[in-house]
Amino acid sequence: MFFKWIEQQLRIKRFFGTSKNVVKSQVWIAMGTYVLVGIVRKRLNLDLSLHATRQILSLTLFEKVTVIQLLTDIALGEENPDADNQLMLL
Repeated sequence: MFFKWIEQQLRIKRFFGTSKNVVKSQVWIAMGTYVLVGIVRKRLNLDLSLHATRQILSLTLFEKVTVIQLLTDIALGEENPDADNQLMLL
C-alpha cells in the first residue's frame, strides 16, 4: 500500500537511478514538496484539493505572480484578462 500511495500521491512514476541513495533522495524530495503544498493550502484556507493545487503550481511554475495571488485568484474563480486562450483547470 505504501508504494501505491507513493505512485499516486507523490507522482513518482520512475526512479532516476538504481542506487539506494538516489531512490531515498527522490522519495524525500517528493514528500517534502507534498508537505509544502499542503502547508500552503492550509495557510491560505483554500477550498481547492491538494491535487488541484499541485497542478496549478506545476503549470504556473515560471509565472511572475506571487503564490498567494495565483492561488487565491483561481480559488475565487477570477480569470486573468490577459490569458484569453488559457485552459481553465477548474
